[in-house]
Amino acid sequence: MAITAALVKELRERTGAGMMECKKALVETDGDMELAIENMRKSGAAKADKKSGRTAADGKVVIALSDDAKEAAIVEVNCETDFVAKDDSFVTFCNDVAQAALANKPADVEELSATVLADGSTVEEARANLVAKIGENMKVRRVQLLSSDEPMASYMHGVKIGVVVALKGGDEALGKDIAMHVAATNPMCIAEGDVPEETLAKEKEILVAQAKDSGKPDNIIEKMIEGRIRKYLAEITLVGQPFVKDPDQTVGQLLKSAGADIVSFTRIEVGEGIEKKQEDFASEVMAQING
Repeated sequence: MAITAALVKELRERTGAGMMECKKALVETDGDMELAIENMRKSGAAKADKKSGRTAADGKVVIALSDDAKEAAIVEVNCETDFVAKDDSFVTFCNDVAQAALANKPADVEELSATVLADGSTVEEARANLVAKIGENMKVRRVQLLSSDEPMASYMHGVKIGVVVALKGGDEALGKDIAMHVAATNPMCIAEGDVPEETLAKEKEILVAQAKDSGKPDNIIEKMIEGRIRKYLAEITLVGQPFVKDPDQTVGQLLKSAGADIVSFTRIEVGEGIEKKQEDFASEVMAQING
């Protein structure tokens, strides 16, 4: 597989490593990005995998809640630029789509696109008309429907990140605090028991490779790995993370003091997983590599 400048740039962004280290890692894995990151973490070349923090498209996330807050719809609508994301017509369209999702409970985006809005047009017809009016491509990308026996709490961080949290116990203020925390930290799951075994095994494999390079005895290495796994689990689980408004206590401790438990949380961020076209950087990097 050809190792392009764009691949090298992405690996640099995700690992913080140097250009030549990234090129070498990609050559060794024949362009396999995930394997290159794994190998670089094992060797210590990768500083961090920043994939989760990347946002590669513009648009807006909208949350629609029922009057009793026991039902919610979250939609993501993409556009090409931040300028259009702030356009009144685009904002109105996004809000209408979210309300249509809440009212009609479509199974997926395709079904949502066929839903009829208040003005008699379908979501798809309204989208196409807006594209013609504004001159920029748009897409209803995701819809998620949520329900709970208890009222849910929501939080919007600007227009880019939307979170809905379902709690058992606690109150509205606690729910909003937890939702804000989820927006800020993007945890993988609620608790240690929810972490996929494959994810944990892969992390342990990487930690073992890192620890062996230390030259320490096996019994010390085992304790090192145990400690690092505990730290890793605390970082990726919601209840294990330090609460953003009071880092002296974890989210789990906050919930316990309030007599509450988290039933579920949903977080959507604009552009997750979408690659954005690179302008001049690719040719610049390739020139340096070939030079």
